[in-house]
Amino acid sequence: MFPGEDFQLLRYLVQIIDILVVTFVIYKLIMIIKGTRAVQLVKGISVILAVWFLSSFFGLRTLQFLMQQVVTFGLLGIIIIFQPELRRGLEQIGRGRFFGRTNVVEEEEASRSIDAIVKSATYMAKRRIGALISIERETGMNDYVETGIGMNSTLTSELLINIFIPNTPLHDGAVIIKGNKILAAACYLPLSENPFISKELGTRHRAALGISEVSDSITLVVSEETGAISLTKSGELHRDLNEEQLRQLLEKELIDEMKHVTTSRWQWGGKKNE
Repeated sequence: MFPGEDFQLLRYLVQIIDILVVTFVIYKLIMIIKGTRAVQLVKGISVILAVWFLSSFFGLRTLQFLMQQVVTFGLLGIIIIFQPELRRGLEQIGRGRFFGRTNVVEEEEASRSIDAIVKSATYMAKRRIGALISIERETGMNDYVETGIGMNSTLTSELLINIFIPNTPLHDGAVIIKGNKILAAACYLPLSENPFISKELGTRHRAALGISEVSDSITLVVSEETGAISLTKSGELHRDLNEEQLRQLLEKELIDEMKHVTTSRWQWGGKKNE
């Protein structure tokens, strides 16, 4: 191979790496803003850029000038509007989480969250205290968080129990959890419209099934009438769970799945042909 060909091949490799890096960064940015209001803002910005391009293409000078001013002065506005998302992204970079690597700290947090949820659910089941707890995963649940009372509190079993004590201001509705944080309480979840749901199931169970049909969340229900514990995921309802069964299901969905995704990411492309 001639030196010129080697140089040309190197240029192609650099360009491919450049495209892959940019694609990965864009993907991570999309994952950061997914489920937030920023999604609608991105759509609005896309419309503005499209109008700017079309005005330039068709020679609409006045419209082009206006769009150029919007884009120029809009950069400052974008920084202000996207401040929560930018801060979250920088925090993830600082914690080494931007590249999607699951570490021991995340597994420990998930384990502590499971302990708190199982302990509180068992306590409420014995005393027939009704509860509805939804755990956010990949699909953002901000639309439902905004229907309730924002908390952003550290998850503990004591706090969960106190929220659902009857006749307290926050007991009616769902608690939404993300990681080791209680995002909000008294949230409204969509009711399932499945006609085959058993008539003996109440509003909490229908809401748990409803949110599982439109997101990948895991939702826990404690029946006020029977004290039975149920769990929904992907439109499926697991009923009459004891403490050990509940713990196993949560560990399978929140910890084992986390390990599987991480292992797949690091092993992808590393398998040898047999």
